[in-house]
Amino acid sequence: MKPAEPGNNNLVDMFDRSISYLRLSLTDQCNLRCLYCTPKTINDKLDNVELLSYEEILRVVRLAVEMGIKKIRLTGGEPLVRRDITTFIRWLAGIDGLEDIRLTTNGVLLPDYAEELYRAGIRKLNISLDTLRPERFREITGGDLFDRVWRGIGIAREMGFAPIKINVVAMNGINDDEFLDFARLSQTEPYQIRFIEFMPMGKDSAWDKGKYISADTIKKRLETLGPLASVASGGMEGPARMYQYAGAKGKIGFISPISHHFCDKCNRLRLTSEGKLRSCLLTDRETDLKGIIRNNGSDTDIRNALLATILNKPKGHLLNTEKSGTCHGRMSRIGG
Repeated sequence: MKPAEPGNNNLVDMFDRSISYLRLSLTDQCNLRCLYCTPKTINDKLDNVELLSYEEILRVVRLAVEMGIKKIRLTGGEPLVRRDITTFIRWLAGIDGLEDIRLTTNGVLLPDYAEELYRAGIRKLNISLDTLRPERFREITGGDLFDRVWRGIGIAREMGFAPIKINVVAMNGINDDEFLDFARLSQTEPYQIRFIEFMPMGKDSAWDKGKYISADTIKKRLETLGPLASVASGGMEGPARMYQYAGAKGKIGFISPISHHFCDKCNRLRLTSEGKLRSCLLTDRETDLKGIIRNNGSDTDIRNALLATILNKPKGHLLNTEKSGTCHGRMSRIGG
């Protein structure tokens, strides 16, 4: 393997996909216990020493940006539970060549952190919200916190965060009776409502085939409110297929990893909360970047680990609705 050199765009895989997007899971800890991510029966958490330090993460990001990474998304667990998160974001925003920093959150701490996040440089938010009903929110997440999340979304809108994407994991028999309510929300509010197909992720999730509902089925239901016109997505806007009702303030998106693979356009790399590099969410192959760093690895060693992970990126994942495929990792550690 040819050593990776600084200043070049080395992040191109064997299938000619240019990798420009790094998702960073800052912690596996979360203040909710969503049934498809971290069920109530799971209590083991990583010790702080098992997480990459902010200094270690910044070192990796600087090198990755030199090699061609342009966009960072901060995920978890819940990234806002990690101490001094806004200080870290300010450091991250100071890296030359990094064009886009985004945050995925469950919204519980948004009322407390929205202003700090805005000052630190975050403008684009993904907020996980699978129901608009407080009692159902409690059933799905284990927390009676819907009002806080809804208030946080409102604060973020008033402060000027944009886009605000509301991610809805679509689960048949659990929240499918609310799809039209979410769609109506896109008609009156400037939010991107994104329906995500329920994936068979790992042995700890609440997956079963009966809960799966395809993006095409959801779209047909939403079209009872009116035609959905296709909307072009920007180059850094991810895999969602975007649509909009006539005259709507917001948009509708569909993320369909099961029914419509988008692997041929995947431009992302993941760094898990355990310090492992993954080139695909839905396969278990990992590179132990933390081990390299903590065994006095050089910058060249880190660059080569990034390059090797990219070169081993699979052509596509093998998940389907029959089984858990090849992915057994815990979502809260891999990063949503």
